[in-house]
Amino acid sequence: MPSTAQKRQAFRQLHATGCFVLPNPWDAGSARYLEHIGFKALATTSSGFAWSQGRADGPVGLEPTLAHLRELAAATDLPLNADFQNGFAHDPAGVAENVRRALDTGIAGVSIEDATGDPARPLYDLDAAVARLRAARAAIDAAGGDTVLVGRAECFLHGRPDLDETIARLRAYANAGADCLYAPGLATREQIAAIVAAVAPKPVNVLVWKPLGLTVAEIAALGVRRISVGGALARSAWVGFMRAARLLAEQGRFDEFAQAASGAELDALFAAGGSR
Repeated sequence: MPSTAQKRQAFRQLHATGCFVLPNPWDAGSARYLEHIGFKALATTSSGFAWSQGRADGPVGLEPTLAHLRELAAATDLPLNADFQNGFAHDPAGVAENVRRALDTGIAGVSIEDATGDPARPLYDLDAAVARLRAARAAIDAAGGDTVLVGRAECFLHGRPDLDETIARLRAYANAGADCLYAPGLATREQIAAIVAAVAPKPVNVLVWKPLGLTVAEIAALGVRRISVGGALARSAWVGFMRAARLLAEQGRFDEFAQAASGAELDALFAAGGSR
């Protein structure tokens, strides 16, 4: 199994050229399967993890999140980017301390949002958001500087779908030390292309959480470096479970089990990875 330093080096190299897909597992099994079918890196999903714990997205907490990061980082040979929400702190010092602890789990990248979690004031003002990114950058640099820092502008997810504001925030986060920029919620070619051009040459992450009418190749052609899917794979898994369970509960039928994965195939997959 590669060392944490080797995973971080590999992750940085992926951001240098081309475009890669960064799928989002929610547990060790889904992480290992994604490695098995050929992906080069993974990212956690706060929503997928929360649902697996019987919670809504958001309030899982710092300690369970750190344990989850440690579990997934150890589960595969692939680099892991942490969906670290808003750093689990409002003040820069708290963000720095929590990022330091996240680095100890073996992650190769960490994303920090500018969302406050307060519906009355959904986004940090720009000065505060920049100070928080700078604190995360300082924590990473103090630990060797090899972990990728992702600055996230949450405008489109929190009722402020203003492209100019989003670009201004992303540029400020780049200047504060973010290695990669991310504005979840973009939905058109024009929006994606504008973000890529505005922050060039920094790499851009695009979230595809529902069909956008674009393929990976078409998104890559817009200059995007990486594509993540958030909780979409977890939701896809949940819909199969929910459909089979509802048919059983409501009609006493087992028809959906015909679509189930082979137990022998899953056993063989996880037996092969059991030495980790």
